[in-house]
Amino acid sequence: MYVDNIRLINFRNYMNLKLKLHKKVNIFIGKNAQGKTNLLESIYVCSSGKSFRTNVDRDMINFKKNQSYIGAKVIGEHLDKTIEIKIDRNKPKRIKVNKLEIERNKELYGGLNVVVFSPEDLRIIKDGPSERRDFIDREISQIKPMYRYNLNKYNKILFQRNNLLKNMRMNEKNKHLVDIFNIQMAKIGSKIIIERAKFIEKISRSSKRIHKNVTRGEENLSLKYKTNVVDSFNDILYIENLFIKKLENNIKDDILKGTTKIGPHRDDIDIFINNVYSKTYASQGQQRTAILSIKLAEVDIIKEEKNDYPVLLLDDVLSELDKDRRKFLVHAFKDLQTIITSTDIIDIKEFDPLNKKIFHIDNGEIL
Repeated sequence: MYVDNIRLINFRNYMNLKLKLHKKVNIFIGKNAQGKTNLLESIYVCSSGKSFRTNVDRDMINFKKNQSYIGAKVIGEHLDKTIEIKIDRNKPKRIKVNKLEIERNKELYGGLNVVVFSPEDLRIIKDGPSERRDFIDREISQIKPMYRYNLNKYNKILFQRNNLLKNMRMNEKNKHLVDIFNIQMAKIGSKIIIERAKFIEKISRSSKRIHKNVTRGEENLSLKYKTNVVDSFNDILYIENLFIKKLENNIKDDILKGTTKIGPHRDDIDIFINNVYSKTYASQGQQRTAILSIKLAEVDIIKEEKNDYPVLLLDDVLSELDKDRRKFLVHAFKDLQTIITSTDIIDIKEFDPLNKKIFHIDNGEIL
């Protein structure tokens, strides 16, 4: 799978761009704040309907304009799609695939699979559980579109249950309604837990192998899924029943706090390097290498699930990697389209053997 060409109108600092991409390696060089990340963002939006940088669509519109447009031609082994996205400051976003308008972002999933690696991804290790949940939710949604549907449904039920809990502080007559929400949460939540457990098991296994190669066998990387619902993930009915029991047992505390303490909305991932908790004890270099291994493991998983490689987006990460790790990436790139941004051409000298195209970016203009 690869992006053949892209068209941007009034997107961030791109006023009118038509760009033909190479099937393999594309390298964009420019100083900071010239539009390198904006270009990667536009490709990512075509894969999910959302940005990896903002939750507000209108932030992607050029500040002098009221509308923006992204168009991309995507080609795969059994795929030929044109994805078009129009963003308006005062109207809902519109998405078309091969000229047919789609109603929901989730209908985009599978049309273009991408994996993005940027310096901000260190937050997966450094920040709190919500950052790690967002990470696994984004990646599972690419390969399992139904997962995003279940996640949205679960969050709506959770919101309704929490509102009910707050009202029950003064009036506990609505206990029967809580029971209904418990059943609904457990039914949908158990599906989310199962998918997360499967995904983390796969990415842990793959990233462990990659990390050993990247570090020449010196480090062992492992990921562990943490949920307060259950310890075993083999039987969905068992998870569902235990989920309901825990919600029932915790009801007094939930009413007191006005929030739901049990469920996948409290999940987390522990990331270990040589059996040591990476968030607390790993150096920044070790953390960066761990995230690199996890991102490359995503590539493997998408290839396994979709029988086609995703597009790999590397946003200004080369300068943070040593020569050996850059050489490792060269080997990893040979089978997939990769789009790289860098501030310095020196960072890319290891890529000389690759089939590639080099672009220069200056204030939203590509030379």
